[in-house]
Amino acid sequence: MGNLLQNLLSAEDLAKNFDESKPSYNAQEALDEANRCLYCYDAPCIKACPTGIDIPGFIKKIASGNLKGSAKNIMEANPIGASCARVCPTEELCEGACVLNNSTKPIMIGDLQRFATDWSIKNEQVLFNAGEKNGKSVAIVGSGPAGLSAARELARLGYQVTIFERKEEAGGLDTHGIVPFRLPKDISLWEVEQVEQLGVEIRTNTEIGKDMIADELIDNYNTVILAAGMSTVPMLGIEGEDLGGIYDAIELVEKTKNKNYPKEFAGKHVVVIGAGNTAIDGATTSVRLGADNVQILYRRTETEMTAYEFEYEFAKQDGVEFRWLTAPKRLISDHGGHLKQIECVRMELKEMGNGERPRPVEVKGSEFLIDVHILVKAIGQTRHMHIIEAFDLEHNGGVVKVDPETYVTSNPKVYAAGDVIFGKGIGEAMVVSAAQQGKETAYAIHQQLKDSCTESA
Repeated sequence: MGNLLQNLLSAEDLAKNFDESKPSYNAQEALDEANRCLYCYDAPCIKACPTGIDIPGFIKKIASGNLKGSAKNIMEANPIGASCARVCPTEELCEGACVLNNSTKPIMIGDLQRFATDWSIKNEQVLFNAGEKNGKSVAIVGSGPAGLSAARELARLGYQVTIFERKEEAGGLDTHGIVPFRLPKDISLWEVEQVEQLGVEIRTNTEIGKDMIADELIDNYNTVILAAGMSTVPMLGIEGEDLGGIYDAIELVEKTKNKNYPKEFAGKHVVVIGAGNTAIDGATTSVRLGADNVQILYRRTETEMTAYEFEYEFAKQDGVEFRWLTAPKRLISDHGGHLKQIECVRMELKEMGNGERPRPVEVKGSEFLIDVHILVKAIGQTRHMHIIEAFDLEHNGGVVKVDPETYVTSNPKVYAAGDVIFGKGIGEAMVVSAAQQGKETAYAIHQQLKDSCTESA
């Protein structure tokens, strides 16, 4: 893909590069795979799923031809089960726990989950109904995995739920931040529709602190859930970062989700800084935009990279090069003020002791240059500090402090779930984990409001 001929491709041709990379099972393939399942009692795959999907149950329904029942089984436990079928690290979770790993190969649980939910999408199924209204209302800030999951459960429990979303379309990370060749936008938007059909109101283009103040939510709703996710990629903090040709990986992925494909990648050399899943997305996106050469630079080693193993393998198959123990030091421009080279430095890992992971330190005199046209930053994400501070919540560097059992914050009317409570060694940032937190937050709110009603009576 990476060649100058990419310049000649039409938008339609370029869009084909972003079609979903892995085909779904057909009916016979799904049936054959479902019939391999042993339908274990006390199945380890269920325990390995953060949302506790009854995996043998939904697979048995596929085998018997009950596809709506299978999809409902999945979505009952995981309100974003169609997205998770595509983006969950199943090799590490349910499939990794499958008992067949000891003899043949695990059941392809993610592919079967995708088959069942895809059937539901294609056949326009409505899987759930709203509960009888109980007269109480909940505001949710953010419509990503945690926010949607909380909204779905609360609506089924009878609450009037309003979601406030700053972007034009709901769905958060799944809609905007995961590459379309792994998770097409229409999949996550179907999950949004499933929530809206329960009577949940989603106010898009509404930003807290700009279009509405936090105190309005606290005053006008019984409870508020903060599920705002993360913000943009931070600055590298090196000379030359104001040059042309520098991209935020999150914003780059969002462009392609909206079918806005930057043309300047064609035939160019691209360097991605970072080694998490977002860095992989930035690199594989660059390949599909026609880059001639894509390198990922990481200041640690392959062992310390945070990207999932399957993401790493996917990038290597795409021809992405990895340069370990390498850090950017300075960006150098051409005469037109555009990026031309990166001055890098070799790193080495210094043991810290006390159980801390080794720290990368510069190797003096090891500077060298890399020719590059485009730089993609993927070194984590900043936090929505203005929203956290607007609610006056206790936090640790942007990680909102919550009760681990109830998800209530320092303000008893405000709960939090998802990426806003992830970090500093707390939990693991997975889409499926955020979905589970959203569910648990909804149940905690329901219990608290039921208890308060009982006390007042």
